Amino acid sequence: MSTTPVSTRAVTLASRPQGAATAENFRLADVALPALQDGQALVKNTVMSVDPYMRGRMDDRESYIPPFQIGEPLTGGAVGVVVESRSEKLPVGASVLHFQGWREHAVVGVAEGTVVDTTRLPDAAYLSVLGMTGLTAWVGLTVIGQFTAGETVFVSAAAGAVGSTVGQIARQLGAKRVIGSAGGPEKVEFVKSLGFDAVIDYKAGDIQQQLAEAAPEGIDVYFDNVGGEQLEAALSLMNRGGRVAMCGVISQMNSEPAGPKNIALAIVKGLTLRGFTVGFHQEHQAEFLKHMAPWVAEGTIQWKVTERTGLDDAVPAFLDLFTGGNVGKMVVTL
Repeated sequence: MSTTPVSTRAVTLASRPQGAATAENFRLADVALPALQDGQALVKNTVMSVDPYMRGRMDDRESYIPPFQIGEPLTGGAVGVVVESRSEKLPVGASVLHFQGWREHAVVGVAEGTVVDTTRLPDAAYLSVLGMTGLTAWVGLTVIGQFTAGETVFVSAAAGAVGSTVGQIARQLGAKRVIGSAGGPEKVEFVKSLGFDAVIDYKAGDIQQQLAEAAPEGIDVYFDNVGGEQLEAALSLMNRGGRVAMCGVISQMNSEPAGPKNIALAIVKGLTLRGFTVGFHQEHQAEFLKHMAPWVAEGTIQWKVTERTGLDDAVPAFLDLFTGGNVGKMVVTL
């Protein structure tokens, strides 16, 4: 007789934000679980991801990924353990990476779940350095930014999950100089501990001046996670033919976007500014893992998570992303 629960706790979208997201835009609810079918498994989630891009999915607008629907559970990366199965490929006891986070249990099909080895690395690694986070860093630096050894790289939000990984990959691939930005002394020290050559504190005064001092020979590749003032400062210091990999605009996620006033420098300096989302670059995953898996296993690449506990803390964890409440990847253990 099946032991599949008929419902599970989940975070649903209660309303669409007007400006910054608030706790009132979410609701904890019991949601029905579908009956287990052939080729499916019941997964008890152990850890889930919260990410800045999810704020965009709260708006009802066309994008590269469908918006969340009011009254429905949110989705996102998660790892869990199979507790019941009707698939040989998803056996009971296996750890599975899937996209039905924001809930305590999920029914996952063979095509939707990937069995991962959590005996050598914790489950959170597959939501971070070996997952979408790491692949985003790799693609942005090597594919979009066209980085080559001997160049100077600047990374904004370098204490975050993606930014901290970008700088370390650049170092492993032979960067001449790696510069990061972070907010506050604690985060600055963390980024320095990762091997960055210089770190600017964007909360400590003139960003333009700090960056000019950190990059006396200019910048060849800028990995942009924040937009706004830091993008403007980076453009002024880009070397001719430099490349900007535009990954995020977290500084403007909850406000009216404003373009850099010196965008004309892209013409004068022959710069390339190219936006990307990692979902359209999955073909690079094998190359990424070929390099990253050994680096992580041997400790060459360091990674860090900020961990919150329990589904009740998932919304506060998500909201804290926009006020600098995380060092490294923000995850919620369940």
